[in-house]
Amino acid sequence: MGEFCEVVKKGRLTQVTINRPEVMNALHPPANFELAEVFDDFVQDPDQWVAIITGAGDKAFSAGNDLKYQASGGKMGGPATGFAGLTSRFDNVKPVIAAVNGLAMGGGFEIALACDLIIASENAIFALPEPRVGLAALAGGIHRLPREIGMKQAMGMLLTGRRVSSDEGQRLGFVNEVVKEGGALEAAHRWAELILECAPLSVRGSKQAAMQGMGEASLEAAIKGRYEQIQAMYKSQDFVEGPKAFAEKRAPDWKGE
Repeated sequence: MGEFCEVVKKGRLTQVTINRPEVMNALHPPANFELAEVFDDFVQDPDQWVAIITGAGDKAFSAGNDLKYQASGGKMGGPATGFAGLTSRFDNVKPVIAAVNGLAMGGGFEIALACDLIIASENAIFALPEPRVGLAALAGGIHRLPREIGMKQAMGMLLTGRRVSSDEGQRLGFVNEVVKEGGALEAAHRWAELILECAPLSVRGSKQAAMQGMGEASLEAAIKGRYEQIQAMYKSQDFVEGPKAFAEKRAPDWKGE
């Protein structure tokens, strides 16, 4: 139990809960540095294969930047890995799932966008309202949202700061599943279990190739690209174990190496 978040490891899964419900799980620099250390540990731990991030309580995933702390003159700054230690983290090839259980505003939405999957409760609300307070969504939201839902739909959110429901978020394409209020974390665990049934190096290779391939100039360049995690997959024990288990009609025993 940290000061601003709670971390629970169960098997191959790390669950991180932002624990500032008194401020709708808004984050200030001390919380961001703490979360950065948590995700540093997750990235470096070979025994942890999937992470879930959520917010304490049922009202908010995260209301974003703690503006009251900023207005009070609190010391600002943040980790190199960005908001919650995630929005500027580009070294993580392991899946991270956002279980959004309420408001995901500003930086809170940017945390979710930095995750690989978003599972949202029916009461979840998403927005990048920074222009309404003279700011901009500079923790990745401006760039991630157009890549995930297309430019016109993204501009509809970015230029107005309007609030989007979980159902609309699913229609737009940034929410994977909408569940009943209070059910986001349970559903995120269900998705995590599905991922954990797969070979971890195959999962990491797929994530890395998809993400890096988006930056290539053409589909051909993306397909012909060389990806470190795909090469690791080819060289792994699991590359043999998967087909062997299939032939023997048994569940594979993944080693992650």
